[in-house]
Parts: sequence; structure tokens; C-alpha cells
Amino acid sequence: MQKDAYTLILEAIDAGLYRPGDRLVESELAERFGVSRTPVREAMQRLETQAMLARDGRSLIVASLDHNQLAELYVVRAELEALAARLAAKHAAPEEIRVLQEMIDLDRGQQNDPVALARANKRFHHQLHLASHNRYLVQQLDLVHRSMALLATTSLAAEGRGARALDEHQAIVDAIRASDEEGAALALRTHISQAFETRLKLDAESRGEHP
Repeated sequence: MQKDAYTLILEAIDAGLYRPGDRLVESELAERFGVSRTPVREAMQRLETQAMLARDGRSLIVASLDHNQLAELYVVRAELEALAARLAAKHAAPEEIRVLQEMIDLDRGQQNDPVALARANKRFHHQLHLASHNRYLVQQLDLVHRSMALLATTSLAAEGRGARALDEHQAIVDAIRASDEEGAALALRTHISQAFETRLKLDAESRGEHP
């Protein structure tokens, strides 16, 4: 099934081909994706209404998140993902839990590669969402994680964060395996809180401030 212009642009942003602040040109996008300019124009308008793109004069650029937006995003993410973890502890099949465990085991081999680990992290969280067995929750989390693409860097780039994040993933999976709903939700909230704190420190350092 051929992907539409909206999906193609969204995936390009998510993959980092277009980063926050980059200007998107209708004709260039149409040529890159091999589609006409009309669906590209419609897709860009749709992405603007979803705050994935922002106006810069007459141009559209990939949006970026300010401090308040970042904090709001992490609050929503923590609550929704905690719910997903709680539901996974209740509903996940043994096969799904084994897949989550295998992901962690494989990811330990790339914990010193922030880019590869960031991709693996997205796969792990999406698999966790699916294990909740709640399609409406999965849809909402897809929207949240789409907005995460507007962050210029990954918190996994911080020294030692990769190994700690994987340990946090392990705590989540251990709780799900034990059918510990509250424990899974708490482990997930702790994981998101640590990621948010790390990102705040990285942002402060990039501005030359002490975290």
C-alpha cells in the first residue's frame, strides 16, 4: 500500500531527515517523495494544524518545543504510558512479554550508540503500547510520540543514560511479567521522569547553564 504525502513527511521528520527549524519547501518535498504538489500542500496544512509545522514568515518550518510545551508533553506521556504499563501487566500475553525482554537484551549491545538506541527505544515503547491491548490508548500514544520527533536531541545521548534507561525498561518488564499493575505503572513513571530530568540537564548544558 502506497503511503500518502502526510505519512511520508511525518516519517521524514520522525527519522530526523527534517529537524526542528528546517524549512520545508513544497516543490522539494514533491520531488523527494515522487508525488504531486497538491497532496504535499494539503499534508503541510494538516501538519500545521497539528502543530508539527510552524509559520516563519511565508514559509513553513518544522516546529520546535519550548520549555512549557516540553513539560506538558512529558506530563501527558507519563500518565498515558503508565496506563499502558498497567494494562499490559493485566493483559499482555506471555509471547508479548518475551518480545519485550528480547528487545532489552538486544538493545544492551547498542547502549553506547545513542542514535541506534533511540530507534530501539521507540520500538520498545510502541511494543509496550500494543501490549496494553487498548487501541484508543495506542492511538493517543502515537500522537504523543509523534510530537517527540520535534525534540532536536535524544536524552539517550547523555553519558550513562543508555544503560540506565535499559535498566528502567527491565524494571517495567519485570513488573508486567509479575502482573504487578501498580508496580508497572510506577516503573514507567520513574522511567519517564528520569528521561525528562536528563533532557532538562542537556538543554541547560547546551545553553551554557548549570543544570
